[in-house]
Amino acid sequence: MEFGYARVSTQEQNLDLQLDAFSKAGIIKVFTDKVSGVRSDKPNLNELLKYARSGDTLVVWRLDRLGRTTVQLIQFIEELTKQGINLKSLTEPIDTSTATGTLIVQIFCVLAEHERNVLRERTKAGLTAARTRGRTGGRPRGLVNKYEAIKYFVKDTYDKKNATIDEIMKAYKIPSKTTFYKILKSAEQRQLEKKQ
Repeated sequence: MEFGYARVSTQEQNLDLQLDAFSKAGIIKVFTDKVSGVRSDKPNLNELLKYARSGDTLVVWRLDRLGRTTVQLIQFIEELTKQGINLKSLTEPIDTSTATGTLIVQIFCVLAEHERNVLRERTKAGLTAARTRGRTGGRPRGLVNKYEAIKYFVKDTYDKKNATIDEIMKAYKIPSKTTFYKILKSAEQRQLEKKQ
C-alpha cells in the first residue's frame, strides 16, 4: 500500500499543492502535519509509521517534507529501511522500491557520512591549532579574576565564623558552594606556599 505524507511549516500555510499531487498520483490515504521541519516530533508522521507495514511505501511530494537536514533525512530513511518500508518522492527521482532509487539513497548516505567525517577532521585540526598556540579547551583552571581578587577576604570572613556560608556567598556574590569551596581552597594553598 502507498501512504502519502504532507507537511507545511506553519498554520497559515496550506497543504493544497501537496494534496493535489497525491490525488493525481492516486494516493488515497494521506497523513498531514502543520509543524516546522526543524522539529523532530511530527505526530501524524509517527502515526503513519505505526500504521504502515513492511512492503508499504511512504510517498512524499518532496524529500524536504521529512526533515530539514541531510543527516535527519538519512537517519529517517535508514529507519524506514529497517522496517521494510519504501520511500518515494513525487518530484524527485527517489523510489527505494527500485534499484535506481536505492542507489540514489545510498549516494545520499555516503555524502552525509563524508560531511560528518569532514566536520570531525575540521574540529580535530582546529583543536590541534589551538593547542599549538597554548590554548586548551574546557573550563579555565584556577579561579577567574574576580574571585582571585577576593579570595583572602572570603577566607578571612569564613575563618572568623561571624557569618554562615550562605551569608558569605550572598555578600561576595558567589553563585555556588562549589565555587565557594574552590575559593577557600585556593586561598589556603597560597597561604601554605607562603609558609614554606
